[in-house]
Amino acid sequence: MRKEVLHYLNVHMEGVIVDGTLGDGGHTEFILKNTAPDIRVFAIDRDSSAIERASERLSLFRDRVTLVHGNLGDLKSLAAQNGITRVVGVFMDLGVSSPQLDTPGRGFSIQNDGPLDMRMDFSQKTSAADLLKKLSDIELASVIKNFGEERYSKRVVRAIRREQAERPITTTGQLSRVVARVLTSSRHSRIHPATRTFQALRIAVNDELEQLKNALADMLGLLHSTARVAVISFHSLEDRIVKTFFRDEEKGCSCPPKLPMCVCGRKQTLRILTRKPLLPSKEEVDQNSRSISAKLRVAERVYV
Repeated sequence: MRKEVLHYLNVHMEGVIVDGTLGDGGHTEFILKNTAPDIRVFAIDRDSSAIERASERLSLFRDRVTLVHGNLGDLKSLAAQNGITRVVGVFMDLGVSSPQLDTPGRGFSIQNDGPLDMRMDFSQKTSAADLLKKLSDIELASVIKNFGEERYSKRVVRAIRREQAERPITTTGQLSRVVARVLTSSRHSRIHPATRTFQALRIAVNDELEQLKNALADMLGLLHSTARVAVISFHSLEDRIVKTFFRDEEKGCSCPPKLPMCVCGRKQTLRILTRKPLLPSKEEVDQNSRSISAKLRVAERVYV
């Protein structure tokens, strides 16, 4: 959804745009190619290999882009460390990237067997395999239920424990087979039975939802007046966080409706520009089937 993102960002304003999820640099490259030289991009990613790939891709724009290894949730401190106090836009393309999914050694893929890792940043200590070993049954079921929205989380945990009684679970293929033995998909479904479990473990390993919440809160203090924030999410948990945050910041006052006057002191900070999320076009889905679940939401900073 590169064209849609570029359309909504305030690219006529001179200044810095934050790409909070650099990946391979596709969105950043598109922004730099289609904006004036006075637009610069400050790009963050927690995956050092992604930064290496993006650095080559963006070599022609070295004077207009700053690449930083770090977590999305540390947006405020990373910006401060690089002398950035105001930005004209923020963009986030959430979730796992195609290179991460397509590299078996990263441990994200159900289809390609590899180590059960799922760390976006290899400097992290805890992998998905570690989580399976150290979480209690109740904790693991909670992760799978809440982060994967898996209604049969307890059944999945029991299957995992039966397997672990025989041997450690160390690969993606092993885990996917364990889950598939106790869960069945509809004959017409293209979704693997272990998809929700894999999603849950990935979110837990990388603390993705808390990182997103922190980033949304941090970016408010960075946004210039009328600057815009655009977020692409790929599952309901992310989208719900973004939607709720935008609505709360647009509403401002959180006092009970019966109170005659505001006593909380909260002011409106955002104006929502997309009442319903924008979806990818048929042409984009045809070119990239993974984009089918993408949802884009955009809001504009206001000062009142």
